[in-house]
Amino acid sequence: MILSNHMYILLILFFMSLLGIIIMIGRKLVLLQNGQTMSQEKVLFEVPYIKEIKYIIIKNIRKYGHISLVTTLRFYIRSSNLLKNKYEKIKIKIKNVTRNGLYNDSLEKVEVSKFLKMISDYKHKIREIKHKIHEEEKNS
Repeated sequence: MILSNHMYILLILFFMSLLGIIIMIGRKLVLLQNGQTMSQEKVLFEVPYIKEIKYIIIKNIRKYGHISLVTTLRFYIRSSNLLKNKYEKIKIKIKNVTRNGLYNDSLEKVEVSKFLKMISDYKHKIREIKHKIHEEEKNS
């Protein structure tokens, strides 16, 4: 079995980290055997203004969260308006093509099922009711 250079490097790093862990655990055991507790050790670094840092982080998260929300909503509204406009243009083009009689010969009268006709009538009635409500709200 031939090991490449990468394998040697990985094995060396593994055993070095294993040795470091053994040394750290050994130091703690020696301290415990001498009767010293862990709390007597000094902290190597101190963060004096944790509350200020926390406040700044929360403030920035709220600010950037608000900005990202507004940007997302703008993108959604603009894209939906664009798609709606494109849809309307295509719908008008299709109506013009069918009115000109280019496809009138190939289209046949297809009988619509009663269920679908009933649903479309229902949707139409709901649309009329909504329109009446909007008109009443505008007038009041």
